[in-house]
This record gives sequence, C-alpha cells and structure tokens, in this order.
Amino acid sequence: MNVSATTQSPQQSGADTIAIGVFEDEGIAHDVASGALTALLERGEARRTFGHLAVAHAGGGRFIVAGLGARGAFDAERARCAAAAVLARARELGTATLCWEVPHDVSDEVARGLVEGTLLAAYRFTRFRSAQDDEDQAHGPAALVLSAHHDVGAAVGRAAALARAQNAARDLQNRPANDLTPTALADHARALAGTTGLEVEVLGRAEIEARGMGAFAAVFHGSDEEPALIVLRHAPQGARGPLLGMVGKAVTFDSGGLSIKTGAGMVDMKFDMSGGAAVIEAAALIARLGLPTRFVAVVGATDNVISARSTKPGDIVSAADGTTIEVNNTDAEGRLVLADCLLHARALGAERLIDLATLTGGVVTALGSVYAGAMSNDDAWFEAVRAAGEAAGEPVWRLPLHRRYADAIKGTYADIVNTGRDRKAHAIMGAEFLHRFAGDVPWTHVDIAGVASDNGLPYTGKGGAGWGVRLLAGLAAS
Repeated sequence: MNVSATTQSPQQSGADTIAIGVFEDEGIAHDVASGALTALLERGEARRTFGHLAVAHAGGGRFIVAGLGARGAFDAERARCAAAAVLARARELGTATLCWEVPHDVSDEVARGLVEGTLLAAYRFTRFRSAQDDEDQAHGPAALVLSAHHDVGAAVGRAAALARAQNAARDLQNRPANDLTPTALADHARALAGTTGLEVEVLGRAEIEARGMGAFAAVFHGSDEEPALIVLRHAPQGARGPLLGMVGKAVTFDSGGLSIKTGAGMVDMKFDMSGGAAVIEAAALIARLGLPTRFVAVVGATDNVISARSTKPGDIVSAADGTTIEVNNTDAEGRLVLADCLLHARALGAERLIDLATLTGGVVTALGSVYAGAMSNDDAWFEAVRAAGEAAGEPVWRLPLHRRYADAIKGTYADIVNTGRDRKAHAIMGAEFLHRFAGDVPWTHVDIAGVASDNGLPYTGKGGAGWGVRLLAGLAAS
C-alpha cells in the first residue's frame, strides 16, 4: 500500500473514500459533505462512541464517519484500533484510495497510529495460498493518504517504515518450520544486510561447538537441520551512546525435545522464533531509518526435535563461559540458546542488553496478551525499555528478580539447572537463569510468549504479530 501525507483537504486528495473521526461532545470539524455527515450524527446513524462506523455518500464522494470516543482517551493505540476498523469497512466498500482526515489538535503520534493500524491490519500471509477466494485477494486499498492542517509527512513516513518492518517479521513468523529453517532465516538476514549495509556473520554447527557454546548445542543435537548463530552489526558515523546488544531466540520449531509437548501444545511451535524475527527486522529497520545507534544483534536459530542424538533430561552441558548446566527439562530450551547468545553479545562488546523470547507459558498465565513480561538487573535500563514499549504501543510489565529465585536454580550435580522441579514463578525462573549470563551488563529480558502471536489486537489479527519491532526501534532512537 502506498502511503503519503498532504496538507490539502481530503476532497483534494483524490481518494474515493474519506474517513472522518468525531469525538464525544464534538461535531464534525468541517462537514465537507454539505451537512450530510452532521445529519448522520443527528439521526443517530453515526455515533461518537469509540469504534462505531457509519457510511455516507454525498457530493459525489464516499465517507466513513468513525466514532473516536473521548478526546482525552484517544492516543496512538486507539488510533491503530480505529484505523483497523475503518480499513475493514473500506475493504467492504471496494475502496481504492483511502484518505484519513487527521483529527484537529492531536499529536503526530496519532497520525502515526492511523498509518500503523492501517498497514498492520492490511497484512495478509498468502505465501502458500494456491486458490484464494475473493476476500483473500481483496487486500484493501492500494493507497492511504493522511490529510492534516500541518505537515505530518515525517511521522507518516516513519510509521510506514515501522509497520512494514513489523509485517516483514510477521512473514517470518507465519512461515512453517519446513520452509523457514535456521538456514533460511540466516539467508534472510544475509539478504537484509546486503540491502541495508549491516555487517553480517553466520556461524554453523561446527563453529558454534568450537566456541564452546554447549548450552546452544544441547538444543540442536537432535536435529539434522544446520543451526545458525546470526550476528548483525551496525556502527554508523556519528553514532552515540553505549553499544546496544539485541538478542533473539529463534527456535524455528519446538517439539519440546524428549520432554515432549502435547500435540495440542505443539501445533503453533513455529512461532518459537518470534523473538529472533523481531530482532532481525528491527536491526534492518534501525539501519534504514539512519538512527545514530551502534548495535550488535545476536540471534540463535535452531529447531528442537527428537532423535537418538537428542539431549536427555539429566544431561550436563557447559555454556561458553564454562558454567555447567543440568538440563532437567529439554522443553526449557530457549534459555539454553539465549545463554550462549547473551555471552556472545557481551564478548562482542555490548554495553546494554535486551533479549526477546517466547520463553514461558508462565508469563501468559500472569499477563495474558496485554503486556509482555520484563525482568531486569538495572532500574534505569528497564525504564528505558518500558518507555520505549509504552511509546510504541508494545507495553511491558516488570516482574521481580530475587536472590531466592536465583537460589532455586542452583544445581545438585552442576552449577545450575535449566528449570525448577515445579512451575512456581516459571517466567521469573527463566529470567534468573538468563540473569547469570548477562553478568553485570545492564540487561532486560522480555518474555513475549503472550503477545507474539494471536494477541487479540484488532490490527494484528491471527498469526504472527511482529511484536517487538517497534519497541526495539524506539529503544534505539531514545
């Protein structure tokens, strides 16, 4: 979808459908339809209630009147939701070009939300559809125009870039494990590096093992697929601030290993690479936007499957720093991958660390699909992550770390165990495991298991949500 901004009136935009929002206790700012829109409100066909839509035809044009609710409650997130609702109606109407009249006296963040909500809601994954019906083919308008009294072009352009990167992460998430193998993900990262100027390095099985990354290796031992440690680096001229380390879990399919999942719990395990997808696409986006941020992105890609070579419950392995780990549950594999990835990011000089991972079902029980869970060893760094998430519409909620949680992962036969014997504080236990490998570097772990897919937002729908791309881009810009 082509996206642009204009200071011309909506009627001058060339759009065949114009969306106009109305707040509670307010009227239509400029009833460009010769009073027809005001009449719609007076008759009750259009309402100011948030989410309500009405359609009018007047003066040779077509209008969607969108209720926006209370002005004080209308923010970028509500704009995304309103945009998704309007897009659905515009699709039904066969819209070719949709123009949103940006409400008067709102921030540029609202304009950004309208763009993001539209582009994210317009997303469709059709890679494997051979016989699409009319609804699947109708991806919606070919163009979106935002009409505002002042120039919102910069906000609109940035929002379009963010949404497109998020949709690219969704493409990765939605690909099945027989298509998106670790090798395919590494090839995708190489291709992105070639178009964005990122420096890329990919280590395979032999190199990972040669570097002593026994925690990571414990996960891929059972697989015939070649694993990949994907590293993307960026050091633009004039860069400021500490070196940012972004770490992502990319388990392209998780059977649970010998601690096998139930059949019902396994069907969506292609989404276990969602953190890695967000990190890779955010890295490319940060470079495209020209943000003056130095970073190293480290993504551990493998599948976790069963063979005679699989790691067995009770096996003891060593991470790259020599820490010995008793693997008492092979379905707690993500933290094994991330342990060596965090160590590698530190070895490459990362001065701030953030990792994204679909790590635990426990965080879903605690927070559902509203917040990602976050745990951190540094208050100031967590606050930067929290603020970036809040601004991006990808909120995180902090859960505690504590010495008693750390004590609970101390091992009997090795330094530590990869999970406790019960599921108490399951999400925190996973974070405490990772905490050991973050060391003294300011670090925040973001458990995205509840928000990465099927998260219930009207603009992301079913499947991969690309959650984390906007947060990471915002963090890099802060």
